[in-house]
Amino acid sequence: MNRTCLSVAIIVGTLAIGSAPHLRAQLAAPGESGVVMGHLHLAVKDLDAHRKFWGALGGTPVQNGALALIQLPGTFVMLRQATPTGGTVGSTINHAGFLVKDIAPWIDKWKAAGLTLEPQVRPTQVYLIGPDDLRVEILEDKTIDAPLKMHHLHFYTASPLEAQAWYAKTFGAVPGKRGQFDAADLPGVNLTFAKAETPTVGTKGRSLDHIGFEVKNLEAFCRKLEAGGLKLDRPYTRLPNSTTAIAFLTDPWGTYIELTENLAPPK
Repeated sequence: MNRTCLSVAIIVGTLAIGSAPHLRAQLAAPGESGVVMGHLHLAVKDLDAHRKFWGALGGTPVQNGALALIQLPGTFVMLRQATPTGGTVGSTINHAGFLVKDIAPWIDKWKAAGLTLEPQVRPTQVYLIGPDDLRVEILEDKTIDAPLKMHHLHFYTASPLEAQAWYAKTFGAVPGKRGQFDAADLPGVNLTFAKAETPTVGTKGRSLDHIGFEVKNLEAFCRKLEAGGLKLDRPYTRLPNSTTAIAFLTDPWGTYIELTENLAPPK
């Protein structure tokens, strides 16, 4: 999220489902590592199409100083106008995943809104294909405390176990399994690692340009990463006239990652 990105981040409209307090829920509380799910940053050709898409998922526009964000329970979405080099499929992140409490009425609303849905194989799962070939998985979970909330990022890599170990070492994600997949958990998100059967490319420049993790005490965290030999693409930077700070890095497989502190609007 460089200064150019920030200046063109777009507020989207909303087609809210459920109560406003749930939709305006903040990010997850940090655990021992201080790292939680933060945001999805998209490169988009058609801003109006993305306003419609994220509005249909209940996205709520919020503002943190100069930062325009789309808030969904457990994450934010930011839009930057650009021509992406491709969609999510074929990149190191095949899709992002959300949970819904009751999938049937959501599907009815998405169809009525003209969204593209892949043919449904299971009654509790559906894939949405958003503008710029952005793939989003939806899973039903009747135990969740909101109509819809962030759930997972699905990585495709030649080395799932190596990726799992890297995210555990770098961010303190807790290794485990999600179904048949190797995975690792951070507060607010499951990182799922699948074996890529064909070569993948990095996310930078694709429709999902980068993912973002919110980090407590970001400056100290960046010093720790650098002391451990990890090279940052952009070092710790405090944004002008703001309490928000950022840094960037790229994982060994090409996933572009932004680290933020104080991304969420003040309560």
